[in-house]
Amino acid sequence: MTHHQIDYDKRIREQGYRLTPQRQIIMDALCAIGEHARAGQVYDHVHAATPSIDRATVYRTLHFFRDLRLVVATEIGGEMLYEVAGETPHHHLVCRVCGSERLLSDQHLHDLVEHLQQEHGFTAEINHLVIPGICRDCAGRTTEDRADHATNLLLD
Repeated sequence: MTHHQIDYDKRIREQGYRLTPQRQIIMDALCAIGEHARAGQVYDHVHAATPSIDRATVYRTLHFFRDLRLVVATEIGGEMLYEVAGETPHHHLVCRVCGSERLLSDQHLHDLVEHLQQEHGFTAEINHLVIPGICRDCAGRTTEDRADHATNLLLD
């Protein structure tokens, strides 16, 4: 997803803010990196193009974008990762053994969101969920084989 597909300037203005040059540069960097960018990666990309933008500005802007729901932040594998929010939510199934990742349609969570609203009066905002577990390939391995596989992945 890129900011050329969605008018982020308009979405920021609609919420009472401006798209400053620094914010534009940071959004450009996030889009250039693609899905699941670490804040440090975004900073490195920004700093290479515009050294005057410091690390604190990048981190604050990522949080600002997240608060405006222009960016989603998710912890995967103990790391906070940022991704430009799409028009529709999507989710991830992440294997704790091999680290593989599969996309999960938002449709799968529709019934849960509906249940929470009807039964509990709770409006769930599930726009980017990561579900850890064990993938089909790793589930077929013995515990010892899983450990060996995970170690080999780390060494590669």
